[in-house]
Amino acid sequence: MKPRVQAFFDRATSTASYLVSDPATGRAAIIDPVLDFEPKAAKLSTASADALLQAVAEQGLTLVYVLETHAHADHLSAADHIRRRTGAQVVIGARIRDVQKAFIPVFEADDVTPDGAAFDVLLDEGDTLPLGELTLRVLHTPGHTPACVTYLIGDTAFVGDTLFMPDYGTARADFPGGDAAALYRSIRKILSLPPETRIFVGHDYLPAGRDEYRWETTVAEERARNVHVHDGVSEAEFVAMRQARDATLAAPTLILPSLQVNIRGGALPPPTPKGAVFLRLPVTTA
Repeated sequence: MKPRVQAFFDRATSTASYLVSDPATGRAAIIDPVLDFEPKAAKLSTASADALLQAVAEQGLTLVYVLETHAHADHLSAADHIRRRTGAQVVIGARIRDVQKAFIPVFEADDVTPDGAAFDVLLDEGDTLPLGELTLRVLHTPGHTPACVTYLIGDTAFVGDTLFMPDYGTARADFPGGDAAALYRSIRKILSLPPETRIFVGHDYLPAGRDEYRWETTVAEERARNVHVHDGVSEAEFVAMRQARDATLAAPTLILPSLQVNIRGGALPPPTPKGAVFLRLPVTTA
């Protein structure tokens, strides 16, 4: 049975979030929801997440999961907002513990324990969850980060930042714990799925020659036309390309606010005794 998939695209962060539901039972999951953040004013909004929740309500769905493909460095997660509004469980790959261990010291986030307890469900390779009459299956697909997972639901694969549209390529692999060789192997794992498998990507950045955002492709299309990793590209060739390209990339604009929220499952840091909430900006010197 095919799940119903609805995409919600956030142009501010070029992020695709998804509402996935079982047509037979109305059980549903939200994948990679965005918490809106305007960095110049440090202003938060739940408008994007609330649009997802409105769709859930209008369609009479029962939301059971918020699925995170990884701890994002380019947007703040709305997972905790949705959890508090609906009671849905927040799900992520079990190696989020490694990401927490890397970034808790950076932000002196002493309220966070590096055991994944900020999330409700931690999943490893091959684990499954029920989604009505559908079954969600997990592929561990590290490389962009150690905790990246791909969610397989029916004929669909939600790959997060591991793989992008064929004309854009693949994710960077230079974040702490990233690994270009691991990324290549993860991508080949995804591309070994049946050729008709629908792939839903986590971002689209409008490469030269295209002026419409897209987020759905197939295994067959990726194998034939992905500009970085089509069939015939070796691991050594990919690693050389990826490392050279990553060396030219600046850090994402929202990396510092995003990571300190996202290692908390989308929750904000605890308020001060006076009730204010602060996001930290670690300063380095040359």
